[in-house]
Amino acid sequence: MFELSKRLKQLPPYLFVEIDKAKREARKQGRDIIDLGVGDPDQPTPRHIISSLNTAALDPANHRYALDQGMPVLRQAIARWYKKRFNVILDPESEILPLIGSKEGLAHFPLAFLNNGDYSLIPDPCYPPYKGGTIIAGAKPFLMPLLKNNDFLPDLKKIPLSARKKAKLIYINYPNNPTSAVAGEDFYRQVLGFARKNKAIVVSDLAYSELAYDGYKPKSFLETGGAKDVAIEFHSLSKTYNMTGWRIGWACGNSRLVSALAKVKSNLDSGIFQAIQAAGVSALETPAEEAEGICGLYQQRRDVLVPGLKSLGFEFEVPKATFYLWIRTPHKTSSVDFSKTILDRADIVVTPGVGFGKYGEGYIRMALTVPEERIVEALSRLKKVI
Repeated sequence: MFELSKRLKQLPPYLFVEIDKAKREARKQGRDIIDLGVGDPDQPTPRHIISSLNTAALDPANHRYALDQGMPVLRQAIARWYKKRFNVILDPESEILPLIGSKEGLAHFPLAFLNNGDYSLIPDPCYPPYKGGTIIAGAKPFLMPLLKNNDFLPDLKKIPLSARKKAKLIYINYPNNPTSAVAGEDFYRQVLGFARKNKAIVVSDLAYSELAYDGYKPKSFLETGGAKDVAIEFHSLSKTYNMTGWRIGWACGNSRLVSALAKVKSNLDSGIFQAIQAAGVSALETPAEEAEGICGLYQQRRDVLVPGLKSLGFEFEVPKATFYLWIRTPHKTSSVDFSKTILDRADIVVTPGVGFGKYGEGYIRMALTVPEERIVEALSRLKKVI
C-alpha cells in the first residue's frame, strides 16, 4: 500500500543493523559471543568528561534549544585543539560547525551541493554513509577501488574523464575504515591537485587520527598547503575519548562549505544538547597522557591479536592506526560465508568486507574493542575451526 521512495529503495540494508540482528539471535540461544564486529569502544568515557556533563546538565540555561552553530566555547576549543594537534588555524566563527556525531554531517553534506545526475567519488570499501548520503541527495556514487597493490589508496589517474566531469565531491578517509590504511603528504597533494583541476570538493573523514601506534602521527588533509580552499574535514570525539553514544563531532575547513552544511542542518535538527557540548570541551582539554593511555590499550590488544592471527595463517597488514584489522579470508572464501562460519562454529562476530562495498569482498574486518583476555579466547576458538 505504501511504496518506498526510489532513493530509499536504492539503499542497501545498513551493515551494522544486520550484524546486530545476528548477535542478538545468537545471544538469545545462550551462546557466549565474542564481538569483534562493530567498532564501538568497550571502555568507559573518562570521568572528567562525565563530571562536566553532570555539572552542565544541572544548569537550567542548558535546557533550552541549542544554538545551531554550536556554543562558542566548543568552537573555540576545537580551534585550539586543531592548532595544537595539526598546526591548522581555524576561525571558530566561520570555519567550524559542531555536529550530532560526524556520521550525520558526512551523510547530510551531499544535500548541500549535489543535484540529480551529479557524482560523488567514493572509496570502496568505505564507511557506508558516504554512499548513503550521496544516494539520498539524488546523486550517484562513483566507486574508487581501494586495492592492496596500491596500499588501499584510490588511484586518481584511473578515474575516467566522464566521471570527473560529473563529480562534485571526492571522499577520503585516512586513517581508513575499514582497511586501516594510512596516507601521507604525497597522496594528499595528489588529491588537492585533482580537486583543483576538476573543481571538486574534498570531503575528508579524520575520525581515527588519534588512534595510531608505534609513534606514528596521522596528518590532517587541512595541513596540505591550500587545502582549505577546496576541503571540509570531519572529526569526532567518539573513538578518541570512548564517546560513541554521546553523538558529538564537527566539520571544519572552507567557510562556504561549512556554512552550506549549517544551512542543511538548520532545516533538519536543532543542535547538540548544550551539556554534551560542555562535556566536549572537557574532552578536547583531556591531558595528553590520558588520551595516549586510551590509544595504548588498543596497541596492547593489537600486539596480542596480530601474532595470534599470523600463527593461524591469516594474511593482513599490521595496522599503524585505527582499531581495525583488515584480513584476507582463507581459501578465497566469500566474506559473508567466512563470517557466518566463525559465528556458527566459534561464536565470534566479525564484519564481512563486502558490507563496506564490492571491493571489500574477500576480506573481513576485526575490531580491537574487546578486553585482551577475550582476544586470547577468540584466538583459541579460531585455532579449533581454521
